[in-house]
Amino acid sequence: MNLSIKIFISLILAVIVGVIAGPDSVPFIKWWIAPIGTMFINLIKMMIVPVVFTSLIVGMTSIGDTKKLGRIGVKTVAIYLVTTAIAILIGFAVAGFIHPGLGMSLPTDAAEVKVKEAPSIMQVLVAMIPANPIASMAKADILPTIVFSLFIGVGIIQVGGQRAQTIINFFDACAEVCYKVIAMIMAFSPIGVFCLLLPVVAANGPSVLLPLLAVIACMAIGCVIHAVGVYSMLARVWGGHTPLAFFKGMSEAMLIAFSTCSSAGTLPVNMKNTQEKLGVSREVTSFVLPLGATINMDGTAVYMGICSLFIANVFGINLDFGQMAMIVLTGTLASIGTAGVPGAGLIMLAMVLQSVGLPLEGLALVAGIDRILDMFRTCLNITGDAAVACVINDTEKKYQQAA
Repeated sequence: MNLSIKIFISLILAVIVGVIAGPDSVPFIKWWIAPIGTMFINLIKMMIVPVVFTSLIVGMTSIGDTKKLGRIGVKTVAIYLVTTAIAILIGFAVAGFIHPGLGMSLPTDAAEVKVKEAPSIMQVLVAMIPANPIASMAKADILPTIVFSLFIGVGIIQVGGQRAQTIINFFDACAEVCYKVIAMIMAFSPIGVFCLLLPVVAANGPSVLLPLLAVIACMAIGCVIHAVGVYSMLARVWGGHTPLAFFKGMSEAMLIAFSTCSSAGTLPVNMKNTQEKLGVSREVTSFVLPLGATINMDGTAVYMGICSLFIANVFGINLDFGQMAMIVLTGTLASIGTAGVPGAGLIMLAMVLQSVGLPLEGLALVAGIDRILDMFRTCLNITGDAAVACVINDTEKKYQQAA
């Protein structure tokens, strides 16, 4: 049986068992079942830094040209920002049609919700340069690891000759070993996915979710529209993949992302799928996907558009065109400013609410279901990483042919 089908069956079983077991079973599930899911997550996280470091160096050295690397980088960031802006607009459109939040009232414990202050752009830029790259790797800080890998890759290119080739062969072998380990870990993914999702379903039963079902429905619909209308079209036009072929190739990574709510945690699987099933070159995936895992926030962008209108409806505030435009601008720029920050979704939403004068107390309404919404956000984020990789791969092929 295909691994994607096994994972999907695990998801369905987790939902059925979780609903039947109910909230009363949460202590038992957290004690005996949830730790197995944590072990699966740890196995995936174990491979994040080795995969990013080795594959990025191999990808850069295979490019062999710093000008080409810069060209790929500019195109990648530009596409990520454009798709983020589109995602916010889709969130507005879906929420504007369904009108979530009408008739709801704010809970009394709203003031208890606290969100960390988002770092400034300069703070993010400073944090990108690792004073101690080994420490950054130990903490699994992806952006500093990427920057360190870029410098190592450029240094190897500058050395050239046989000495450089020896180092390239070493990292290439290390990357291949990482891919084999990932394949071993993925063999246990159906069990891991079941153990990850069951506690969430059991704790957030139907009675908890019903009052906010409109928000969850908006998020699901918005993510589907963006994935089909934007990502699959990008992969079709530039990658030559039909929507069915694209989503079939991404199915394993999408299901893992949906279960783990971690773009970085899904990165090794995403790289494997993008290379083997979508035919994207290693040099492109090695650069585009690690960068996307940290700055591509399209899922969170859909979330911001939906939640902004949701909170405005709850407080009886009508957003004008200028406020909506400010949400699009702030949300797009914030996708870079909150890169790699834990709880980035709520941080970005807080920034957006503040930029247009919406009450921050509204965060309490979505904080309770943030784990559910995060499943859709992360799934869309990693799908976008792969779609952009297809675009970059195709444009680079055409550039080389024209040259």
